[in-house]
Amino acid sequence: MSQRTNSSSTNPNKRSSSTNPNATTPIAAAASPIFPALKKAKSQGVSCSADGNMNGQQQATPHVHFAETPALSPMIEDDPNDAVLDASSPSSAFGRVGATSCGGITSNLSRKKATPPQPTKKLVIKLFRAKPTLPSNFEESTWEILKSAISTIFLKQPNPCDLEKLYQAVNNLCLHKLGGNLYQRIEKECEFHISAALKSLVGQSEDLVVFLSLVENCWQDFCDQMLMIRGIALFLDRTYVKQTPNVRSLWDMGLQLFHKHLALAAEVEHKTVFGLLKMIESERLGESVDRTLLNHLLKMFTALGIYPESFEKPFLERTSEFYAAEGVKYMQQADVPDYLKHVEIRLQEENERCLLYIDASTRKPLVATAERQLLERHISAILDKGFMMLMDGKRIDDLQRMYLLFSRVNALESLRQSLNQYIRKTGQSIVMDEEKDKDMVSSLLDFKANLDRIWEESFYKNDSFSNTIKDAFEHLINIRQNRPAELIAKFVDEKLRAGNKGTSEEELEGTLDKVLVLFRFIQGKDVFEAFYKKDLAKRLLLGKSASIDAEKSMISKLKTECGSQFTNKLEGMFKDIELSKEINESFKQSSQARTKLPSGIEMSVHVLTTGYWPTYPPMDVRLPHELNVYQDIFKEFYLSKYSGRRLMWQNSLGHCVLKAEFPKGRKELAVSLFQTVVLMLFNDAQKLSFQDIKESTGIEDKELRRTLQSLACGKFRVLQKMPKGRDVEDDDTFVFNDQFAAPLYRIKVNAIQMKETIEENTSTTERVFQDRQYQVDAAIVRIMKTRKMLSHTLLITELFQQLKFPIKPADLKKRIESLIDREYLERDKNNPQVYNYLA
Repeated sequence: MSQRTNSSSTNPNKRSSSTNPNATTPIAAAASPIFPALKKAKSQGVSCSADGNMNGQQQATPHVHFAETPALSPMIEDDPNDAVLDASSPSSAFGRVGATSCGGITSNLSRKKATPPQPTKKLVIKLFRAKPTLPSNFEESTWEILKSAISTIFLKQPNPCDLEKLYQAVNNLCLHKLGGNLYQRIEKECEFHISAALKSLVGQSEDLVVFLSLVENCWQDFCDQMLMIRGIALFLDRTYVKQTPNVRSLWDMGLQLFHKHLALAAEVEHKTVFGLLKMIESERLGESVDRTLLNHLLKMFTALGIYPESFEKPFLERTSEFYAAEGVKYMQQADVPDYLKHVEIRLQEENERCLLYIDASTRKPLVATAERQLLERHISAILDKGFMMLMDGKRIDDLQRMYLLFSRVNALESLRQSLNQYIRKTGQSIVMDEEKDKDMVSSLLDFKANLDRIWEESFYKNDSFSNTIKDAFEHLINIRQNRPAELIAKFVDEKLRAGNKGTSEEELEGTLDKVLVLFRFIQGKDVFEAFYKKDLAKRLLLGKSASIDAEKSMISKLKTECGSQFTNKLEGMFKDIELSKEINESFKQSSQARTKLPSGIEMSVHVLTTGYWPTYPPMDVRLPHELNVYQDIFKEFYLSKYSGRRLMWQNSLGHCVLKAEFPKGRKELAVSLFQTVVLMLFNDAQKLSFQDIKESTGIEDKELRRTLQSLACGKFRVLQKMPKGRDVEDDDTFVFNDQFAAPLYRIKVNAIQMKETIEENTSTTERVFQDRQYQVDAAIVRIMKTRKMLSHTLLITELFQQLKFPIKPADLKKRIESLIDREYLERDKNNPQVYNYLA
């Protein structure tokens, strides 16, 4: 109110344009452009006069005059000292005029701050005596304009009326509390046009794609039309719809109407669903379809809220039927790898379909349906038809695909069981084939390596599959009791023996590690120990070990697996070899060696501790005089150094290097002790019969035959046999071979390796069983000493828990009876099934 005014006049029409939209005064309503404005009230200029007195003299009282009004309105009395009327108040236009006029007075008064307050005067404002009324045809005439506009929208005709005027019309009806009638009329009008649009689709084109295009166009037109109507009636949505409960927005109302009349036009809905299913099936069969059309129509179903019942349910049923038929057909025609690839592609297609046009909520049941029909129903057939083929062919990618697909339908347990059966069946064919015993261990190693690779790359290192492989291997490797353990020991012997050319230390270590895996599966590890110890002894005594470091590495691995008790004797064998080197050095420096030894002979002796080494049967032989002298001198030296010990010579393990003079040159012959004894007989004789040699040497018959066979029938024939032949007979004679020639100076004459007979294997096995008996006896006594009294069943159970090798209950019962006979135990007098320990 900083501007002074002496007079002002106002225009009601001009004021109405700035009226608050929430106000409902007649003056504001009169401003609508739809109908003629109300007649303006005659007004006079409003004047205010004030006699300003700068000296504080008497001030004139202002008088406010208003124009006469048709009727007397209530008086409003106000105290001018309380507040000046607010020009923005929505009470009435005339109130604002009064405020404007008094603004000048207030402005004048504000300059006289020093003037003392005057007696209060009352300001009297007189309003209209009666409110202005709406024309009687206001609602109808406004609706006719809106109805015409809605019709032109649905009929796609140009609308002559300005959209702003249409929006204002809706605004005016809502301001006058006519929103409810307007909503109902709009709903009725929309229903009429929506119903007509859907009915027009009945009986349309028989071509499903064309029909679906018509439905899509109808839906798109409906969406555009409802958006335009909602834009015109936006004020209705924001006022009446929000303020009234249980009333849908115009958009939702339109969707409800479309849904209602689509349901009434059942032919349209059914034909649309059928067309959609047909198009999807065509796409599955490899045809090209309009995915945009599918997308729009399925979004229509979702927007109308009929997607689950009207489309999803029949769609899943058709999908199930389609893939059920396809699964049976492909299982008969294709092999397993191709079938699995087909299933993988189908599942990818269904996932892609959900991304492109099918609602996301359908993805899970859709993929589950495809998995059930293509995979779950055919799990057994897939495994029976192709699993062994894939495993035998080492088809890593196909097995990986099978694993991933089976994991989707929780069928990994079936796959694991098939793996178990495959390992047992294939492994059994390897272990039980006695003709291929020589290759058993290498075949098992290759088999295990392939399984490990498949487990890592195809089965993603699944723990249950790893346990299955271990259990199956343990089963198959113990099918033939003791034999696999023996063959594994011989395989290690072959790898550690000298002569393995082309094998690096790293490769040898890797092979030993793989063999150790097989060793873990062996239940009778004592059998392995017996054969390993026998072979290790040969390697150490005959100097055939490829690498002492590799030998010690293997001992260390066995110690880690089975403990120090298992390798105690093996480590003792290495200690004996090292100690023997020291003894030989001492012997060479001793006075006995310097003064008494015959010239031209060098001898190295291995002193072995009986408990560490295998038991060797004694073999008598008549040694040459020079060797007998050497043995006696060494024995004298050793016993003088280690009193209380006894030496037993193992002639079968000795080997020598002989210097031989042949007419064609001088040679050195690396031979066994028995071969040495036989050859030295020919220093004194040119020709000897078998019986002569036997009497002169005293070698056991079989051993002598093998020795002569190696000298006269082998690769290097130092002797000649008459008559010629492979076998040595009693009446054969032997002569020194004057014509012997060889390119090398030093020649190793290999002894004929006698294959281990059944009797020798049996004797080794029997020694193992004898050792087991001692272990069983010790375990029984140990348990009974702790428990004092125990039933037969509980004793057998505890023995099975403690013993580390397989044994039958009948064998355990025999050992219990033996201990009863030896008075370690006794049967209870009251219950013969109970044993008592005897201290």
